[in-house]
Amino acid sequence: MKCPTLDTQADVDAAAARLARLEPRFAPALAQTSPLPLRRKPQGFVTLLDAIVSQQVSTASAAAIWARLQAAGLCDEAAVRAASEDDLRGAGLSRPKVRYARALAEAQLDYAGLQSLPDAQVIAILTAVTGIGLWTAEVYALQALGRPDVFPAGDVALQESARRLFDLPERPGEKALRTLAETWAPERAVAARLLWAYYRVSTAREGIR
Repeated sequence: MKCPTLDTQADVDAAAARLARLEPRFAPALAQTSPLPLRRKPQGFVTLLDAIVSQQVSTASAAAIWARLQAAGLCDEAAVRAASEDDLRGAGLSRPKVRYARALAEAQLDYAGLQSLPDAQVIAILTAVTGIGLWTAEVYALQALGRPDVFPAGDVALQESARRLFDLPERPGEKALRTLAETWAPERAVAARLLWAYYRVSTAREGIR
C-alpha cells in the first residue's frame, strides 16, 4: 500500500492553502514565500549521508564538506565502506561523522522498502542506525520520501522561524515546537517547508539544504 506523499509543486501548493486555513497566522508568511520549495531529494544512501553531513553545522559548512566528499568520490555506499578513516577525515568529516557514515554504509538499508512503511516505522528503522537521530530521520522522510505530515521539531531554523512568525517570547525547544505543531496536522511537512522559507526571508540565511 502506497503511503501519501508530496510529489509535485501542485501537491505542496494545495497543502499550503489547507495549512493557512488550519492556522491563519501562516497566511502572511505564505504570501512572502509562495510558491514554497518542493524540497524533494532522491531516495537512498546519498541523501541520508548528506543529511548526516548537515547535522549540527551551518548550511554553508555542510555544502563545503559535501563538495569535498563528492570530489573524493566518497558519496556512495561501497566507497564509504572501502574508505579509511583518514580518507573520510581528509574529506572534512569529523571523527563522529566518520563513524556515522560507516555505520550507515554497513547497515545496507532497504531504501525501496521504506516507501511503503508508515512514518513511525520509517523513523524507527532509520534511528536504529548509529548516528541517525530523530532530526536526520525526519528530514529524510520529508525530503526523500515526501511524507506530508513529518515535522523535524529539533531543527533550530524551524524553531527560530516559529519564534519570529508567532512573536514568541523565546525560541521554542523541540518539545514545545512539536506541541505547537500538533494542530497543523496533517500538513506538518508543509509547515516545515513554510517555516524554512520564512527563515530565509526573515534572516537572509538558508535554514536547510
